[in-house]
Parts: sequence; C-alpha cells; structure tokens
Amino acid sequence: MIQCVLVDDDPAIRSLLVEYLEQFGFAVRAVGDVRSLRQELARTTFDVLLLDLMLPDEDGLSVCQWVRREHAVMPVIMLTAQGDPASRVLGLELGADDYLAKPFEPRELVARIKAVLRRGRGAAVAVAKLVRFDSWTFDRVRRELMAADGTVVALSAAEFRLLCAFLEHPGRLLSRDRLIDLSRAPGVVVSDRSVDLAVSRLRSKLDGKDRDRSLIRTVRGEGYLFDGGVQL
Repeated sequence: MIQCVLVDDDPAIRSLLVEYLEQFGFAVRAVGDVRSLRQELARTTFDVLLLDLMLPDEDGLSVCQWVRREHAVMPVIMLTAQGDPASRVLGLELGADDYLAKPFEPRELVARIKAVLRRGRGAAVAVAKLVRFDSWTFDRVRRELMAADGTVVALSAAEFRLLCAFLEHPGRLLSRDRLIDLSRAPGVVVSDRSVDLAVSRLRSKLDGKDRDRSLIRTVRGEGYLFDGGVQL
C-alpha cells in the first residue's frame, strides 16, 4: 500500500483528499502544519509527500528544501493556488518532483502520484548494484543473473540492456519503439524483429522449463510488460 503524508491547512481539502485517495488504495496521514509534518516524518517512512505551499507556520518552499536534505528519496508533489509559471519553476528548482495548481481534479493527483513513484522506482533500480526479482538476483556491475540455487545464467550484451530496461519499468507496458530507445547501444541500429528475438531469448532464460507463467508478458499489438516483483 502506498503511504502518503498530506500537509494542508484547509480541513475541508484534507478531508476531501484523504477520502478520495483512500478509494484508490492509498494510506494517507493528513496534517495541517509543518510542526506536525516533522513529527510524522520522525516516526514513519512515507512514499510521497503532498505539500501545500501556503502553510501557517512555515513557507512550503523552505519545507521542500528541508525534505530534500533530510528525506532525499521521498518524492514531493506541491499543491498550491500559485499556479503561475514563475512559482511553478521555483518549486521544481527547489526540489519538488511535481507541481499541481489548485483547483485540480483529485483523479489527476492520483495519476501524478503514481507517475512520480514510477520515476523514483526506476531511478533507484538504475543505480542499484543488486536487484532481486521473483527468484532471481541480478548484479548490474558484474552483469550476472543468478538463480535461486546459485546458478549463474549468462546474458548477452543485448539481453543485459533489455533486462535493465524491464527492471527499471516493472509493471509498465513498453512498446517495441520504447524498448529500442531504452536498450539500444550507441550507434547500433535495432529493428522490431531484433527486439522480439532478444525478448524471446531473455524470456526463455528467465522462465525455464517448469514455470507456469512468464515474467515477460506479450501484449498483442502493443509491446511487452515485465511482471516480476522488483526488490532492491
């Protein structure tokens, strides 16, 4: 379950957003000032901060800077009535991951939350040395794929780049063109057919003979989706 902390001094907005976000499976802790936010962050780890800029005890921009220093990996989405370009740019420059001007549709906020979490997850995977998924361990530095029994499975350069792309975008439908962009080596021309062949080879190595499901799903006419749970 995605854990959100919401800071807004308007009780009506807090109540509305909590009720709406919980309908989409989020767990939300809502507070009305920065002092309460600091207390929550001291005792709980959250996946995302929803931060109103107009707060009674401290400026939201300074709060964003503090969060970036003390809780660097937690995404911040700013919520504010100041939707002019200058305010938006300043907020992003100070470390916000996204910026949503009031009034906004709650459904758009849900989409924004999911988007920043996907980006954050992909970035974390991209820099991790070891990535675990399903029963596999993937060492990006040594370029080794290890099964649960310790067997090391050799990967070609193309398969290595393809697996990196899938692990950085788990659960997301990737078209062939997108996979080419994510996995192509510099200066190399890649066709749809070569992507299909590389996916087929990688799938056979991941699935083996006894698996009842494939970690790489084919979505006919659309592309491929990696269906393995990724852990760092």
